[in-house]
Amino acid sequence: MNIRQATKDDAEFLPTMMYEAASWNPDWPREPIDEVLGDPILRRYHEGWGRPGDGGVVAELDGEPVGAAWYRQFTEEEPGYGFVDEKIPELGLAVAPLHRRKGIGNTLLRAAMVQAREEGFQALSLSVAVHNRSRMMYQRVGFEKVAEDGDSWTMVVNL
Repeated sequence: MNIRQATKDDAEFLPTMMYEAASWNPDWPREPIDEVLGDPILRRYHEGWGRPGDGGVVAELDGEPVGAAWYRQFTEEEPGYGFVDEKIPELGLAVAPLHRRKGIGNTLLRAAMVQAREEGFQALSLSVAVHNRSRMMYQRVGFEKVAEDGDSWTMVVNL
């Protein structure tokens, strides 16, 4: 596996990963990708990728991308689901279904945290469903719950 920095060239891959992040529960029926990505808030996580403050990493197997952890800053007027404030980028993370449960997500998460810290960010935030197993991975690396909205938590890690 190769972990590399996300670039503007990943602008077509990140929507696919946003879809996987939104469709995290394998027990749910898979809605069409265009329908899921049509959500105006979900579009905020990937549209116009490569703007100042955008960052992240991509996992590749045999030269093919299989997962990504990416972050971007949001405004109070147009927040993401895990918005805390305008100085804390919000993280998205997903791994293609065939490559889950192999440690790729954890490797991506740690690499994205290092990169964000090196870029001068003090913290990262995210939103995760309470029943999503990934929540435990986030907690293991230091993310803590700062808010709860229905069945989702907003979590923050200090870098």
